[in-house]
Amino acid sequence: MKESFFYYLIYVVVRPIFALSHPMRIIGKEHIPEGAAMICPNHTGLSDPAYACFAVGMRNKLRPLSKIENLHLPVVGPLLKWAGTIGVDRGSADIKSAKAVLRTLKEGGKILIFPEGTRVKEGTVVEAKAGVALFATRTNSPLIPMYIPAKKGWFRRVTVVIGEPYCPEFEGRKATAEELEEIAHELMRRIQALGEGVTCK
Repeated sequence: MKESFFYYLIYVVVRPIFALSHPMRIIGKEHIPEGAAMICPNHTGLSDPAYACFAVGMRNKLRPLSKIENLHLPVVGPLLKWAGTIGVDRGSADIKSAKAVLRTLKEGGKILIFPEGTRVKEGTVVEAKAGVALFATRTNSPLIPMYIPAKKGWFRRVTVVIGEPYCPEFEGRKATAEELEEIAHELMRRIQALGEGVTCK
């Protein structure tokens, strides 16, 4: 309850400022389903989480995944925690964060996760992590690809594209390591396809 309150409080306060300084054109917002889902954008800039959260709208509360170091930053860290951000220790098998993600999805919540796992420079090819596929297959939650242009600037409109949700397919009761890898690759292909022809204005 507290997390929802702070999420909406931050949203209401920050959204108007962000909309003025970083205007957006949103394509495909109607693709956001009710219930559990994993919002999966590409990641090229520090502002991408804000673009993603504001693109889906306030009624679609997202629980972002972020490296745990960000939750220890002055001022920013507490705000991220209060808004429900899940800290991930990338240097170890973080069971605690994995359980938080699975619990959120099973309860019908929405997770914001960057498949590449880190920021990537424009033009650099980085394979998606299998974790996003594991969460989706374990909870039968749809993946929603999202494209955010790498070139962003103050007072320049950015077109954010939200793709159609889909549930990855796999054989057997649980997806194999090879199937998880292929699911992650397919997700990145869908994300990049959304960005074809998208430019800032």
